[in-house]
Amino acid sequence: MKKNIAIIMGGYSSEVDISLQSGNIVFDHLDKEKYNAFRIHILKDKWVHVDDDNREHPINVEDFTAIVNGYKIRFDFVFNAIHGHPGEDGTILAYFDLLGIKHSSAPFYQMAVAFNKRDCISLLKPYGIKSAKSFYLNKEDEINLKSIIDTVGLPCFVKPNRAGSSFGISKVYKESELIPALEKAFLEDAEILIEEFLSGIEVSVGVIKYQGHIKVLPITEIVSENDFFDYDAKYLGKSKEITPARISEIQKNKVSEVARNIYQSMHLKGLSRADFIFIKDEPYFIELNLVPGLSSESIIPKQALEAGISLSALFESCIDIN
Repeated sequence: MKKNIAIIMGGYSSEVDISLQSGNIVFDHLDKEKYNAFRIHILKDKWVHVDDDNREHPINVEDFTAIVNGYKIRFDFVFNAIHGHPGEDGTILAYFDLLGIKHSSAPFYQMAVAFNKRDCISLLKPYGIKSAKSFYLNKEDEINLKSIIDTVGLPCFVKPNRAGSSFGISKVYKESELIPALEKAFLEDAEILIEEFLSGIEVSVGVIKYQGHIKVLPITEIVSENDFFDYDAKYLGKSKEITPARISEIQKNKVSEVARNIYQSMHLKGLSRADFIFIKDEPYFIELNLVPGLSSESIIPKQALEAGISLSALFESCIDIN
């Protein structure tokens, strides 16, 4: 009997449209001979199953079921394609855990830590993972510009601590630009991470569990036409994403080992993508994405295809219903 797979997409953050793109890619490529796939929109004002005729069927939040054509649909597995809150930060996964429904993402705690840039960096430091100098701010904290600059220098990056797709990020060159950058970031999150600027080759490394084994995918080099890898560079074609990356064998081996180490030490599962900057031959960790983009412009699908893994096989590798 075919299993019912709920592909959750949307979410409550600025990444809602990107998440809908990712979720629809999963829906289009999931093998319909093996699975009954259902598009589930998780939005601020509604949770609904959207059928092939774009008709909406409300989700019963008490047991995560839907009534479709008079039949109650129960889901055997949830494929998480929600970027941002409540999917990428693990919030909705705790709900599925309570209901006893398996899902494609790492456990709730790991998701929450990875989504919090500061906490993720702190967790990985004891494992020898190098990262940029940083300064952390809460929205209610007193802002001391001198202290920030003394810690991270200029230029620096101002980032929402818990957001993705480069929303709210600014590259700051002079002190007068800091306050506007902070205000922009606070529109996305009440917590901010300010990091020193690292100049070097930027790469993205996908790691997955494939056929029972941890697999590091071909590495992607990111060359942005803009000042950094911002939203336009990621989604509007303002960058070159070169797979495999034009890096040395030493760099390739080092960053692959670090990415694998992150996946193993955090006890991850499903899809992951870690971003790094090379300082000479040393990879410096930027951030970890446990619900990476799956649209046609996204990195993980391109890496999988380079590795000879079809999107159907990639998505099936995330489904564990035994």
